[in-house]
Amino acid sequence: MESSGGRAEGLGRGPRVLVVGSGIAGLGAAQRLCRHPAFPQLRVLEATARAGGRIRSESGFGGVVELGAHWIHGPSQGNPVFQLAAKYQLLGEKDLSEENQLIETGGHVGLPSVSYASSGVSVSRELVVEMASLFYSLIDQTREFLHMADAPVPSVGEYLKKEISQRAAGWTEDEETRKLKLAILNSFFNVECCVSGTHSMDLVALAPFGEYTVLPGLDCTFPGGYQGLTNCIMASLPEDVIVFNKPVKTIHWNGSFREALSPGERFPVLVECEDGTCFPAHHVIITVPLGFLKEHLDTFFEPPLPPQKAEAIRKIGFGTSNKIFLEFEEPFWEPDCRHIQVVWEDMSPLEDITSGLQHVWFKKLIGFLVLPSFASVHVLCGFIAGLESEFMETLSDEEVLLSLTQVLRRVTAPDTVCRGSHTSDILLHHARGSAVWLEGGRPAHRSAGPPGTAAGALALSPAPPFLSPALPLQCWVTSSFPLTVSGLA
Repeated sequence: MESSGGRAEGLGRGPRVLVVGSGIAGLGAAQRLCRHPAFPQLRVLEATARAGGRIRSESGFGGVVELGAHWIHGPSQGNPVFQLAAKYQLLGEKDLSEENQLIETGGHVGLPSVSYASSGVSVSRELVVEMASLFYSLIDQTREFLHMADAPVPSVGEYLKKEISQRAAGWTEDEETRKLKLAILNSFFNVECCVSGTHSMDLVALAPFGEYTVLPGLDCTFPGGYQGLTNCIMASLPEDVIVFNKPVKTIHWNGSFREALSPGERFPVLVECEDGTCFPAHHVIITVPLGFLKEHLDTFFEPPLPPQKAEAIRKIGFGTSNKIFLEFEEPFWEPDCRHIQVVWEDMSPLEDITSGLQHVWFKKLIGFLVLPSFASVHVLCGFIAGLESEFMETLSDEEVLLSLTQVLRRVTAPDTVCRGSHTSDILLHHARGSAVWLEGGRPAHRSAGPPGTAAGALALSPAPPFLSPALPLQCWVTSSFPLTVSGLA
């Protein structure tokens, strides 16, 4: 096979290199290669019209919102993302301070500012702290099986539930308090599912769970948007290195390919694009999403990958996580509130869910983060993972908006946090902004959802319609797909 067109060389000399994908991995590889003394002839092939992949900052709600990546986890000197952000002066003074870099979080999400039970009462702070301490101590224990010959159980979820069951047997409180403890623990399971990008911790293998290295530093965000990082990396690359709208169809490797412009040279790799253009190369760096590899594994490589590599791609877990942005005319939360936790008292990590997803999907939410205020705009960001997250993608914006409004009214109605009594039934923004395409380049579902979903959401709360919090003014739903460390057959 010969190249059918398209120059693949850059401005330098040396081996011809192609990078497939211009997310943070592809851009980082291109930047390193451009700095190499040999300066290879380099091209980056990007399937879409933009670079950055799952890093995507958009103007919305009067400011900048992160539709994809949100934090730098472990912002300290051992973190290359932090180093780049510091180099490009993209972080605030506090985030750059030595004090912030030395904080040990253990990789755990911070405690919520306030916790509400589904019955509409505030949950004791002491009880939340007690259950958080238990849960995260068990998470720390799961990392200790990394170098052991045999793990006691196959998955992280099984280990956590086994340990919780043993401890719960010794609780001496009344039945209502014991159930509330399990409900709080279930909410922390939901958080861990989002962190690990999985539907259930039962799908996350126990033995390799400790491979993840937790760095010191209090998680931080980019004041001007995470995309500033990828923009700076792009600006450091030679002009026209990135070729946009060039989805790759097949990578032909382990061959001997010729090009009309270089008749005396043979190339071991030929990258064939969907539009028929072919790029010969000496080396190819592939940074496409795992979901894409899973879906196109049988056709993306010619010849097929060795069995052990193909099996690794098939077995690595790949979960769905979504963000939901809700804008309010006025905040119903206190000024110092940063994280609202919702505890469903009928949920327990020791019991399987028997109801259909249409009735319980919203119970998988970890709660809501309060985003920094933009002038007079007040925004909550909800996170949800797993099958419930995928089900939510089938709902219309109105159904999502209605369900979550009813959830917030139900859990906060009796509390003094609900200041004011105004309502608004105006949906100013009606668009589902998917930050990331599903594997294979398919957009997120936009169907109306099953009949009766909206009616079911209305039945969530007995609260009369004049109770705050008011109906959010806007609702954006975005999807992203992190990896899960999973090796279960």
